[in-house]
Amino acid sequence: MDSKKSIREEIEAYIRENSLDITASAKYIFDKTTNLEDFDDKDSDYIYDWLKNSLRPVSFGDYLKRYIHRQSQMPGKYENVDPKDYQEIIVESFRENNTPASFTETTAKIGNLAKNWLKQASVKRQVIFLLGFGLNMELEDISKEFLLKAQGERDFNFKDPTEIIYWYCFKNGFKFSKMLKLKAAYDELPTAKNADVYGEETVRLREKFKEVSGDEQFLRYLAEFKTEGKGNFYSVTAHKYFDELYAKCKKTVAGIYNRREEKKSDKMREGIKKWTAGDITDGEFEKFLYRGTSIEEVGKLPKFTDSTLSEHFVGKILSRQHLWELAEKKTGIDRFDLITLNFFIYSTDGKYKGENKRRFEDFLESTNSILNECSMGGLYVANTYECFLLMCIVSDRPFSAYTEVLGQAFESVHRGD
Repeated sequence: MDSKKSIREEIEAYIRENSLDITASAKYIFDKTTNLEDFDDKDSDYIYDWLKNSLRPVSFGDYLKRYIHRQSQMPGKYENVDPKDYQEIIVESFRENNTPASFTETTAKIGNLAKNWLKQASVKRQVIFLLGFGLNMELEDISKEFLLKAQGERDFNFKDPTEIIYWYCFKNGFKFSKMLKLKAAYDELPTAKNADVYGEETVRLREKFKEVSGDEQFLRYLAEFKTEGKGNFYSVTAHKYFDELYAKCKKTVAGIYNRREEKKSDKMREGIKKWTAGDITDGEFEKFLYRGTSIEEVGKLPKFTDSTLSEHFVGKILSRQHLWELAEKKTGIDRFDLITLNFFIYSTDGKYKGENKRRFEDFLESTNSILNECSMGGLYVANTYECFLLMCIVSDRPFSAYTEVLGQAFESVHRGD
């Protein structure tokens, strides 16, 4: 039997037996793959094969089913339960907890919404908060299980008064009706002219609200967010790290270009160019980061939806347009933006040559520190995109493995694989 096929069958058997533990299954695949004797020689082949044939993104619906299965202490495996059973539990729980089908007026029935939630790959943040009230979830479950893991988003936004109210209610076990009263009380608070609170780092705000001992003090702290204009909900900490990481990435690319220039023959060195970080535009960085695709030939980033690994890359591409939007604060920075930039820095750092384990450990420590400071949670191996980058970073040639996997993803489309 083909060794690769044999290993895949072994992995799939493990996953079937441990379906409830998504993290353990992903860790098993990671360890099994990176510890193969010939992994260093065939890193990109193995990584591409596991992404295409074994690793599957876990949908929001699966996280929701798994949560209900665990809370209800159902027998057997969560994926074998009739979806209608989960649907009925959601409907009944919403009724018991006096939670409506939406935060706003709607004609939709909770039964139909529940049916959709159980099938969806991802949902809006508001759905998670609504489910938190409807299913009487613990704060830890909403935060870690659904916001950070299922959605791959940031934790509660302590720049958004509404999310702070949700957090306070979940932390204290308050019901939907109590949340509405707190929101109404906030709306009645007087408006302040300035709001320096929006310029504070999120981690400091979170710690401040953790000290709250009652509704009166809570509303007094919350009053600082009530301003004449619309507050800036973006994360100061996330933008600080984005700026630092992106500047390092540009410097790295400029350095690589300069080393190429220095290798030119004497005759060619007459017009040698000295690159600086300022010369690396968003488009130049995009071209370098995705050189494994056809971008170098056609000058345009191909659609990742056309690749064989589209399900792993959707919503995680650092295109020139996205980089510009991040820098201009036109869109929020997410964990994948920061992880990708930090991966690029570590994957191209020559000081780790021959020290794969040290590179992996340093990348893990650095990235987790950044993500945790930004309230995004540490690296999550069960997220297939993050697992992909971790497999690459532990290989002999991290950035080469990364670009080669991308190349295979697009070549396979052209071959019709």
